[in-house]
Amino acid sequence: MKRINRTLLALLHDAVMTALSLVLSLYLRLGDDVALLDQGMVLQDMALFTVIVLVFLRVTGLYRGIWRYASLNDLFAIGRAVTVSVLVYTLVLFLTTRLQGQPRSTLAINWFVLIGLLSGPRILYRLFKDGRLDRIFERDAHRRVPVLLVGAGDGAELFVAEMHRDRRSNYDPIGIIGLNDGRVGRSIHRVPVLGTIDQLTQAVEKLTDTDRRPQRIILTNDLIDGALISRVVEQASALGLDIARMPRVTELKSGAGQELEIQPIAIEDLLGRPQRVLDREAMARLIQGRRVLVTGAGGTIGSELVRQIAALAPTHLTLVDSAEYQLYLIDLDLAENFRALPRTASLGDVRDRRRLDEIMAEARPELVFHAAAYKHVPMVEANPTEGVLTNVIGTRNLAEACRTAGVAAMVMISTDKAVHPTNVMGATKRLAECICQALDLAGRANGQSPKTRFVTVRFGNVLGSTGSVVPLFRRQLQAGGPLTVTHKDVQRFFMTVREAVELVLQASTVAVSDHPPEGLERGGIFVLEMGDAVKIADLARQMIRLAGLVPDRDIKIEYVGLRPGEKLYEELFHEAEPPVRTGADGILLAAPRTADYAVLARTLDEMEEAARARDGARVLALLGHLVPELQREPGQQALPKLTAGPT
Repeated sequence: MKRINRTLLALLHDAVMTALSLVLSLYLRLGDDVALLDQGMVLQDMALFTVIVLVFLRVTGLYRGIWRYASLNDLFAIGRAVTVSVLVYTLVLFLTTRLQGQPRSTLAINWFVLIGLLSGPRILYRLFKDGRLDRIFERDAHRRVPVLLVGAGDGAELFVAEMHRDRRSNYDPIGIIGLNDGRVGRSIHRVPVLGTIDQLTQAVEKLTDTDRRPQRIILTNDLIDGALISRVVEQASALGLDIARMPRVTELKSGAGQELEIQPIAIEDLLGRPQRVLDREAMARLIQGRRVLVTGAGGTIGSELVRQIAALAPTHLTLVDSAEYQLYLIDLDLAENFRALPRTASLGDVRDRRRLDEIMAEARPELVFHAAAYKHVPMVEANPTEGVLTNVIGTRNLAEACRTAGVAAMVMISTDKAVHPTNVMGATKRLAECICQALDLAGRANGQSPKTRFVTVRFGNVLGSTGSVVPLFRRQLQAGGPLTVTHKDVQRFFMTVREAVELVLQASTVAVSDHPPEGLERGGIFVLEMGDAVKIADLARQMIRLAGLVPDRDIKIEYVGLRPGEKLYEELFHEAEPPVRTGADGILLAAPRTADYAVLARTLDEMEEAARARDGARVLALLGHLVPELQREPGQQALPKLTAGPT
């Protein structure tokens, strides 16, 4: 009803202005002599002209528009309608009166007067609402999506400037929300800063009251942390608004995303943290001109390692994986994006020492990144000998092959589940850490510089990795729910795969530098700072909101109980590993807990023999012996006691 009333009001306005235009045109032509004209004839001409003009204004579709968004298109429509109307009116007068009733020049004057009277109020109304005129002269301004920006810094300035520059842009920034109150009340390129995030709801209500309700919220600050993004998502969900983000300013400056393509908020953004200040020059010096090998190259971490290493111009890149299809995919990726890079895709299993020696002899790598591992807790729990063969024996095989081949450095990827492990997977990764630590110390015997450096990097869950909770939640969302969470209090450390790999490379540069941090020389482990742990139940709710749904109403969350070997909380440091600063942003060093490799190797020989014989009980007993902190949770099968093996 409101829309109909506004249309009728616009129609009435145009009728009055049309009639008035004829009188003004006659007055401009005749002056006071206009009073000498036949008043009845003048009224008749006014009525005729008004009807003709309203008909053609309606034909042009002018009344489907909204004065609030009056633009150059509306002005063109008015000009076309007035031109045709004057011509038709002139033709009618010629056929009926031979243009004897009024001066013929009045018709030309009327063309200018009527366009002014019809356009002027529309322009003034838009000016009153916007406080600016530039939008009026954009032909497609009415099609722009009104958006509210979050962040009153460089990102907002870049976004607003780009929207003003590009007349074909899709978005109309109508307000800005600052991260603090320092810029509230000011403006960026005439777009006002309306308040802080705490005042977001009030800002939207204020804009709505002036017929300027935003349709979308866009994050423009790439330093906004995950907790703050979560608050914005919650408020946007309550207001029924979409939320998106613009590319990071650093990406734009580096040449990526130059078209300022707005991206949807991803779960990674909710868990994100400010970008680390990375020493990219040091990372480039580490890789450039060297031969590099990556195991597990087709996995989540391995494939991202491969991409980032390829971008740093190694002399040759060798991809190793036991999964044929995954190896094919990452090799295809390199073929499409790094055509000039010499590379080799080698099918091989880290369990197979002979195959590793063959690959090493052919590849002659100077740097090796070891990402091959079994990481899915319940799967390894159900298949402990397979987990030991890959995670423990595979790591040992690769490490010894690296030492034999004279590799400059081997970097192993570990996990927070290696700290106080309650499952086989975590224990195997802790044992893999011990192998690398012990070998690194063994290489420093008698104060000599090691021929091969063994570096371990430990971090928590990687978003979107194979077997992680995010892909599971996405599948469950697509199926209409419910989202299954093991326990209401379970929480994990999360990191995006890109950030994890960047920090792995950064840690590697620190490890092989001429001045490594104190503690590394005694087998310390690099630990990536992961921020605060995130509750999985909160993560599930955020994913539901990002899908435009309401948690517990549209999509249910079900708690299904902890899985075998699963803990409520993960840790990044053992109490015997006090963290040490490295000087690199986002990277700490865990104080070493090491063992003598000669002693460790004898038990590893026995463990490998038992694992290849599929003697699960013996394998678990040896694992518990080598990783004494392995503690089984209530309800888990107890570890077998270690007894003397065969002689």
